[in-house]
Amino acid sequence: MKLDMILLTVGALNFNALAQPVSSMSTNQIGLATLGGGCFWCLEAVFERLPGVKSVTSGFAGGHTANPTYEQVCAGDTGHAEVTQIEFYPAKVSYAKLLDVFWQAHDPTTLNRQGADEGTQYRSVILYHGEAQKAAAEKSRAAAQKDFKRPIVTEIVPFTMFYPAGDYHRNYYDNHFNAPYCQVVIAPKLEKLEKNKVIEKEPQNRAGH
Repeated sequence: MKLDMILLTVGALNFNALAQPVSSMSTNQIGLATLGGGCFWCLEAVFERLPGVKSVTSGFAGGHTANPTYEQVCAGDTGHAEVTQIEFYPAKVSYAKLLDVFWQAHDPTTLNRQGADEGTQYRSVILYHGEAQKAAAEKSRAAAQKDFKRPIVTEIVPFTMFYPAGDYHRNYYDNHFNAPYCQVVIAPKLEKLEKNKVIEKEPQNRAGH
């Protein structure tokens, strides 16, 4: 009798799980993207203002040194790039859309440099999580080339490890709005993207920071 009751209970639970609307399950799924396009303060500020993004964390990836410090990465000896790791809701914003914003948020045609920031740590790079992201990244890079006169030099490489930067670097733009770098480099970029309706004026979600 107890076994029959257990089987009936399990069956009811399985049926209830299957009966959940697909939309309610899919909206809770979270995707992960790791992108590098120069100083991570810039990309963090951009993607924080994109609807559908859950959180953005600045850090380092793509190198050979474990647990690198900001100073070590800036010295250029770790092999790491400054990157942003983005948690997003695929039901609200696609990976392809993230890449579209990525191309607009930096210059992917300058090798190991963004503006005055120069060094391999500032290289343009997409670190893909799985073969689907790899294919999407290659397709997106090919499509984006028509928007640039010079060849895109963005690397597309497999993701291995992400090392978050210190708390000082999180929400850097909003916490240091009056800093010269923010006013001269980041603010004009945000204004341009906002004017083109690529991003919103204010951060959309600070969960996870």
